[in-house]
Amino acid sequence: MTAFLLSLAILIGGYFTYGYVIDRMMSTDKSNPMPAHVRRDNIDFRPLPPWKVFLIQFLNIAGIGPIFGAIMGIMFGPAAFLWIALGTIFAGAVHDFCSGVISIRMGGASLPEVIGRELGSGVKLFMRAFSVILLIFVAAVFVITPADLLSGMTPEAFDRFFWIALIFIYYMLATLLPIDKLIGNLYPIFGFALLFMAAGILCVLLWGDVTIPVSFGESFESRAGDTRPVFPMMFVSIACGAISGFHATQSPMMARCLTNEKLARPIFYGAMVAEGVVALIWAAAAVTFMGGYEQLAQYMADGNTAGSLVHEVSFNWLGSFGGILAILGVIAAPITTGDTALRSARLTVADLLHVDQAPIWKRLAVTIPIFTLTAIVMMVKYEVLWRYFAWSNQTLAVFTLWAITVYLARRGKAYVVSLLPAMFMTAVSVSYILAAPLPEGFGVDTAMATCSGTAVALILAAAFIYSRSRLTAPQSDFDTKLWT
Repeated sequence: MTAFLLSLAILIGGYFTYGYVIDRMMSTDKSNPMPAHVRRDNIDFRPLPPWKVFLIQFLNIAGIGPIFGAIMGIMFGPAAFLWIALGTIFAGAVHDFCSGVISIRMGGASLPEVIGRELGSGVKLFMRAFSVILLIFVAAVFVITPADLLSGMTPEAFDRFFWIALIFIYYMLATLLPIDKLIGNLYPIFGFALLFMAAGILCVLLWGDVTIPVSFGESFESRAGDTRPVFPMMFVSIACGAISGFHATQSPMMARCLTNEKLARPIFYGAMVAEGVVALIWAAAAVTFMGGYEQLAQYMADGNTAGSLVHEVSFNWLGSFGGILAILGVIAAPITTGDTALRSARLTVADLLHVDQAPIWKRLAVTIPIFTLTAIVMMVKYEVLWRYFAWSNQTLAVFTLWAITVYLARRGKAYVVSLLPAMFMTAVSVSYILAAPLPEGFGVDTAMATCSGTAVALILAAAFIYSRSRLTAPQSDFDTKLWT
């Protein structure tokens, strides 16, 4: 229990302390111009109430990621608690907040445009393709999961294909309609339900007749087996609960709806902390409900899934109402991640091609090819698709953190706050793809892979420090003439 409470305290305290420091460093100002006002088109650029923007941002970045990832991640032992807490405060929340603020100051620009401005036109071109591919991966992954679950809960006539088609129709509407229609009305409900479910589980953990079998006095070695060491495997397995590159593709969507730059800290930094809390709760719930690491491992080995565990925990600890919330979390949450992934893909392609998104036919012209590619990607084996999504997700975070580092260095800010996470995540991503078994990765020995990943991180850091003196500061971040 002590380890859980300490991790929870780090998360909550980190928002009010380190979050304040990062906010001051970025110099957010309520008088700064906002894209929601300057570029308002009532489609993607539209002012929304702060509470609604928070819940949309939270559900955008959360979905089932902090639940499923945390359940699988706790098998790495107590190190999972530390990574969720410290990774969220010092890496994930900094990543989300800074990318959101920079997007605001670039007129709500999509992530590749943000990265490209700081790292160069060649990187921008690569990131345009890379981010769109990742968003398509996200949509494909989060169509299959709920479709399979729904087909198993409904009559035989409503098979997997039926639910995939229905989800695609919803995706099309959510991608094309103005932000305040489907997303603006449904997301706050689902976001609140996800938080309410986590709060109920937290109450059981704190005041129920249960014991959390996790202690920082134990060994920090992995409980997932010799082939899955804590480094680098845990830092990819627990993505959305600590840091995720996908989040930076979602921040620009809400950057176009904020009415005041001072709201960036509660919206971007705060939503990431909330996600970290949800991940911590579910990591603790999984190992507590099963009674220990070995029991959880056996449960999964018997053919059960993280989704089935969520269902059992919710029904047993929260009753029938909890079961309803579990179904909502396992089915609705991935769907509401997939639709915003495709919407972000549309915005990214539109920014690339400079296509005005006000006319519906232009939105359709951008959206239809994206949906076609998503349908093709869904033909890839699900397990393979998920693994490459996980790695590309963390790799995108690497590029975003390096772009933030350059942004801060240009302006004489304390760039170390993003440099250290950038180096760490570089080492993680490179080590993971080298150590992962064939054909997922290159099957290199873990020690060799770790040394290689660390070397790449150090080389990039040295190159950055060497070239830092040549970085030029911009005259202004708020040339609104460039926003249009």
